Amino acid sequence: MEQIRTQADFDRQIASPGLTVAVFRADWCGDCHFIDPFMPEVEEQRKDQLKLIQVDVEEVEAVSRELNILGIPSFVAFSNGKELIRFVNKARKSRAEIESFLDRAAAVHGQLAGQN
Repeated sequence: MEQIRTQADFDRQIASPGLTVAVFRADWCGDCHFIDPFMPEVEEQRKDQLKLIQVDVEEVEAVSRELNILGIPSFVAFSNGKELIRFVNKARKSRAEIESFLDRAAAVHGQLAGQN
């Protein structure tokens, strides 16, 4: 997962016409570390559908504030610079919940791409 360090990097990544999913997290977040063991495999399984990027809510605080990220880890899907769908809450997220969200994000992206 590519680590986003600046607002400009974030804006550049989400501007892609492909599906980009931002994973908002922090080093001190226990629930964020809970997902660490399985996220590389989840990412590998979906590498042809989407790109995952990692955003530290403190390092790139302006992005987190702008998007109203109140709980972490949180997932927000983008295409062409526009938000498509989000999975944002304060609860711990299971692998199944994350995979379900990524599948929904891919479906939404596919539907929107088909309308063009």
